[in-house]
Amino acid sequence: MVKLYDGGVYLVNGTEIVEDNRDAQEVLTSKTGYAVSREEAAKNTIAYRILQAHNTSGSMEKLQIKFDKLTSHDITFVGIIQTARASGLEKFPVPYVLTNCHNSLCAVGGTINEDDHMFGLTCAKKYGGVYVPPHQAVIHQFAREMLAGGGKMILGSDSHTRYGALGTMAMGEGGPELVKQLLNKTYDINMPKVVGVYLTGKPEKGVGPQDVALAIIGAVFGNGYVNNKVMEFVGPGVENLSADFRIGIDVMTTETTCLSSIWKTDDQIKEFYEIHGRSGDYEELNPGAVAYYDGMVYVDLSQVKPMIAMPFHPSNTYTIEELNANLDDILLDVEKRAKVSLGGAVDFTLRDKVRDGRMYVDQGIIAGCAGGGFENICAAADILKDAYIGADEFTLSIYPASTPIYMELAKNGRLADLIKTGAIVKTAFCGPCFGAGDTPANNAFSIRHSTRNFPNREGSKLQSGQIASVALMDARSIAATAANKGYLTAATDVDAHFTNPKYFFDSSIYAHRVFDSKGVADPSVEIKFGPNIKDWPEMPALTKHLMLKVVSEIHDPVTTTDELIPSGETSSYRSNPLGLAEFTLSRKDPAYVGLAKEVQKAEKAREANECMGDALPELRPIMHKVKEVYPDACKETVGVGSTIFAVKPGDGSAREQAASCQKVLGGWANIANSYATKRYRSNLINWGMLPFLIEEGDLPFAKGDYIFVPEIRKAIEDKATEIKAYVVKENEMKEFTLKMGELTEDERTIILKGCLINYYRG
Repeated sequence: MVKLYDGGVYLVNGTEIVEDNRDAQEVLTSKTGYAVSREEAAKNTIAYRILQAHNTSGSMEKLQIKFDKLTSHDITFVGIIQTARASGLEKFPVPYVLTNCHNSLCAVGGTINEDDHMFGLTCAKKYGGVYVPPHQAVIHQFAREMLAGGGKMILGSDSHTRYGALGTMAMGEGGPELVKQLLNKTYDINMPKVVGVYLTGKPEKGVGPQDVALAIIGAVFGNGYVNNKVMEFVGPGVENLSADFRIGIDVMTTETTCLSSIWKTDDQIKEFYEIHGRSGDYEELNPGAVAYYDGMVYVDLSQVKPMIAMPFHPSNTYTIEELNANLDDILLDVEKRAKVSLGGAVDFTLRDKVRDGRMYVDQGIIAGCAGGGFENICAAADILKDAYIGADEFTLSIYPASTPIYMELAKNGRLADLIKTGAIVKTAFCGPCFGAGDTPANNAFSIRHSTRNFPNREGSKLQSGQIASVALMDARSIAATAANKGYLTAATDVDAHFTNPKYFFDSSIYAHRVFDSKGVADPSVEIKFGPNIKDWPEMPALTKHLMLKVVSEIHDPVTTTDELIPSGETSSYRSNPLGLAEFTLSRKDPAYVGLAKEVQKAEKAREANECMGDALPELRPIMHKVKEVYPDACKETVGVGSTIFAVKPGDGSAREQAASCQKVLGGWANIANSYATKRYRSNLINWGMLPFLIEEGDLPFAKGDYIFVPEIRKAIEDKATEIKAYVVKENEMKEFTLKMGELTEDERTIILKGCLINYYRG
């Protein structure tokens, strides 16, 4: 089904794979008639050419990228614009689209959410942007329909910013990276490695894009095969997939932890642009005659079976057939994983969902940027034709990804077909993906064609004794399960007739409802601020020395951004840095906020030129011990803050608040064995936090310990990669080494100044 090559490969004429071994050049010469070096062949990937066209540095080793367009939604754009305003924003220099698909439920938090929307609308007018009102489209569907273009690059403040199937290299990053683009700065990265994804064959009837995506994620996530690399989809199997099918695979590449994605394009993608009235945005993209890839994922589409990703990660994958055949063993394994993910906070089991030897499901959801596409919903309607979901616990909700899709479903009759089954069809909304809509009952099991199934993401709260769980599946198998009234069923096990209706895009709703400034700013517009929209607090520059208290210690193999700052009910506070910070680590380590605030008292005293020991008495003996070795250690030279240790933090969402909330509470560093994604590490840096690394093995410190990092400012200035530190007790200082990965000059300066806002203020 999926094979990973051990090393690099050459792709000849887009169809033949030649492994990069000692015979490679001889084989290549026999096939092409000429020799080709690895370096030259690497320039023939689609990814290389697009990055080269957008690079402003003059060096293809150290890239400085300027994007064509920017996108954000309503739990990110307020913080981004506030940061940019504080840094000197005058107008949006490139098209910037503000969608409203996350905080759409305006009853939540009183007026908070709608206040954010009015902030967005007035900013679009003032700075020259585009504003998409709530319920019109989820961020990524609007981008596909109206923004993507062949050979273009889009940066979005949502991790699933992926439009590679349409020939657009898109990246999801934390808000500060968009701030840089708004201030005419660049996105600075080393030239990423490019991994080919070679598709061959054709999916069997009933297999959908989520099945293919989960098969790939299951093969590459755990071993980091594509981590921070670009996935480039090639091979003869691509032409056997519709545009919607490709889009459904592509959006899930985020869950592999890759940097971005890009696909070869053809007449089916050309037709997609024609349907959407944008034929001029199509560009044919193919790798060169001989292209070199740093790895290759080989996927035989004909061998892919209906898949399920069990709790609590998209990579915890099985075929549905395998799950049904081994229910007890697999469910027991899920329980063992849950003990790690949930920390034993609640009793968790799925084995009580087995009824007469079959797996019973409480809820089905088809939604958002992954599941809410036209073809997915039409296929689900075909499977459910003349069926009923029943009157037991099982419920089914369907969220078309945009109003144009909803309109076409109404016109072609599929909307009526679905409603007749007992399904509820709702407006475009990302809520089910992050826990703000269709939250299951306690102990319920939900199957979803959405993007993630992290712990508690669907809305459960361990601190209140509430737990539910999500498995990811394709819309087709969700519909098959619904037709069987909640008993888990693969779509390949039902005899459905797929009608494959043609899609007709009607842009009139956007023409009449979406505000588009056409890039013209109106400085006279007054921004509307709701009472919950707050400025960022002042953040000091990095001091000569640093004293850190370890206030949380997490030993899970991976820590998600949902665990660092929960989604769902916190979304209404994304515009209020202090209010949101109260939720930091609330589902993973509820004691964190209180402990961090205690340490922050010392730093606030220091900044007020008061005695740190009076504010935090336990610090006195620690500072006395440090002074024995570093006599200059005092409030003028030693910043005091908190830090967390996590094995591998930052998997998942691009949300900057996973880092900024720690900073607001006085966090000055993270310590990790590695960082799950580039975007989380970038968020730390942009908020002035040190992304320390430490070798795997026995930790020299524990929760509650103080760590003194002498001459940290000089270490950053001198580009040190190894930094001396001490675990400080009243009677001893135990030396150990922290490491620092590569920093760009701008990143180094941002850390020294204390955060990105300070950096741009000068």
